[in-house]
Amino acid sequence: METIHRPRVDAIRALISEFLQSQLDEKLDELKEGDTKRAKLRLKFEYATWIDDAANRSVQIQAVTHSLKPIHPSAKGTNVYTAPSQLPDHRVVGTHCLCDTFEGDVAGNAAALDVYKFLKLSLDGRSLLDLAVAGDADLAAALTDDAEQARSWLDAFAGVAKQRGRPASHTLAKQFYWLTGEDAHDDTGFHLLAPLYATSLAHRVYQTVQLDRFGDEAKAAWEARKAGRFHPRPVREYGELAVQKLGGTKPLNISQLNSERLGRNYLLASLPPVWKTVAVQPVHGVDSVFQRYGRRREVVRLVRMLRDFLASDPAPNIRTRTRIDTLVADLLDELLHLAAEVRSLAPGWSQDPACRLSAAERLWLDPGAGTEEGAAAVPITDEAAERIAAGFANWLNARLRKPLPMGDPEYQHWRKLALEQIEDDLREAHDE
Repeated sequence: METIHRPRVDAIRALISEFLQSQLDEKLDELKEGDTKRAKLRLKFEYATWIDDAANRSVQIQAVTHSLKPIHPSAKGTNVYTAPSQLPDHRVVGTHCLCDTFEGDVAGNAAALDVYKFLKLSLDGRSLLDLAVAGDADLAAALTDDAEQARSWLDAFAGVAKQRGRPASHTLAKQFYWLTGEDAHDDTGFHLLAPLYATSLAHRVYQTVQLDRFGDEAKAAWEARKAGRFHPRPVREYGELAVQKLGGTKPLNISQLNSERLGRNYLLASLPPVWKTVAVQPVHGVDSVFQRYGRRREVVRLVRMLRDFLASDPAPNIRTRTRIDTLVADLLDELLHLAAEVRSLAPGWSQDPACRLSAAERLWLDPGAGTEEGAAAVPITDEAAERIAAGFANWLNARLRKPLPMGDPEYQHWRKLALEQIEDDLREAHDE
């Protein structure tokens, strides 16, 4: 005989009673005082009466993670309820990514969806549906003192999460053949698939997009971006976002979660990227390559992030140092990208009178200048590499000096990081 924990039984019973009272109050608010239906409603929402009615109506609904209704609202095939943790891993995003933190949906008779609201009531992180599926003795005792009746109700509620009958599709559902063999002319080399709508995943996507677009923190981050200020929360944009309305004026006919979204379902853009190629120009008309480098959009963005972060007076710990070094490393990546782009030009561009770069920068960016066609490029010297690293440190200190007090310690640190990156870059170029 299973042990009953009376305090937990009382807690479950109180949870159910509170739910029934809230449901009753909602219904009573729709009726005028003195309406004869008010007495009938109170009888209907008496504890045992409502539980018995809910157990009988539970066959009209089914908990799902993958639903057929969004494919066609009148389709009557199989829906599936599978906990994401039980699904195999894939390299692409899918329901399996939700792990244990997911919301199950429910399909079926809209008039019985209140039963699912009841089953979603949660105690200590577990829903009443979870407890019913597990045959929880405390839940059974909370439903009624009659053990036989409690077991019958428990089984009825647990049936909401179970598949009913053999898997089947429907004439209104979609189906397609998926080639599994080598020969598309061989009819036996196909699987017939019946796609379902991943409703739990769609709900998580909707919640995430809503939070990124309309959440308080997201709004603060957008305001900070507009004002050019640092904000720890990233700003996320969803280009070409589409909205698919399911269920028309009655989204509840599709599912409970669809109703909570007012029928709105987000479709992320799945378009190929559009590359914008910019012709690489020789570095003419400037005294230093850092004058061109500092105008690059990504460099401007990274410098602003670094300046705002330092201005926020972060704690002097390893996380702060890592954050600073990561931003500087990203800046150096951009510098090396620029160098690689310029080095793709035909050798000798730095010999033009319009080029005013220093000897070190010319040697770094135009290593083939002055060499005969087919000859190896002139390797950059250690002294030239150190001059370029020093140039980067000077440039970064100048960008941060207002309003930050940048001095020799910062200069030495930027210079050290830059020299390491430049030497690595030259080593890789030499190995190639």
